[in-house]
Amino acid sequence: MSSTENTEPKVEGLKDESKPLATSSVFSSKPLASSSVFSMFGGGAKKEKKDEDEDRGDVSGSAKAQREAAAAAKGDDEDQVPESEDVNFEPVHKLTEQVETVTHEESEEQVFNMRCKMFKFVQESREWKERGTGPLRLLKHKENGKTRLVMRRDKTLKVCANHYITPDMKIAPMSTSDRAWLWNVAADVSEGEPEAITVSVRLANAENAQQFKDAWLKAQKENEALFGKEEKEAEEGEAAETEEESKTAKEKEEEPTTSS
Repeated sequence: MSSTENTEPKVEGLKDESKPLATSSVFSSKPLASSSVFSMFGGGAKKEKKDEDEDRGDVSGSAKAQREAAAAAKGDDEDQVPESEDVNFEPVHKLTEQVETVTHEESEEQVFNMRCKMFKFVQESREWKERGTGPLRLLKHKENGKTRLVMRRDKTLKVCANHYITPDMKIAPMSTSDRAWLWNVAADVSEGEPEAITVSVRLANAENAQQFKDAWLKAQKENEALFGKEEKEAEEGEAAETEEESKTAKEKEEEPTTSS
């Protein structure tokens, strides 16, 4: 025996390499690993969970809300009524005339305007009662030149003072305040019928109170000349009528009487 033959290892039971090592039992239809093996690495469990989710459906809040919104939108589209043709109804009566608001101040111009609070003296209870808060204005007539005092309440615009500043009026300061004035009115027509009342106004500060007094005295001076002129003309007219009546009566007395 040669050296080569002695050194080669002898393997017992070595089969022919040309033959397949695996038998029919190795490559049988039965899987080598069961589903439990895959579940150890997450494979089988994940698939089963997915199947369960598909069976029971996704009940998460966002997905559920999306499905409900989609269903509602679909329902709205189905229930939507098709648009109808435009229908135009002509009015039976057309209002062509505009109603104009009459304030009876159209023939006057404003010479003074200041916000204040007005009070009225109540004789029965001997106390001052608030009459209103709002703008107090002096309005001068464009034709006869007379100036009147008008005050309206805020928001409602109801008149709480309306009278001429006549020569016989006297304005006086309030003893309790340096920004308030009072005067007597012989004929205030704010309530409809002429009424003799005593009123007072309180302004924001002493400066405004002085401005009001100056405007009030100026209007009174102008009205005094106008009222004096009217009184003189009225007296002259009455004198002329009296003289005419006397002359007519005298002429009737001088007429001769005819005898029958």
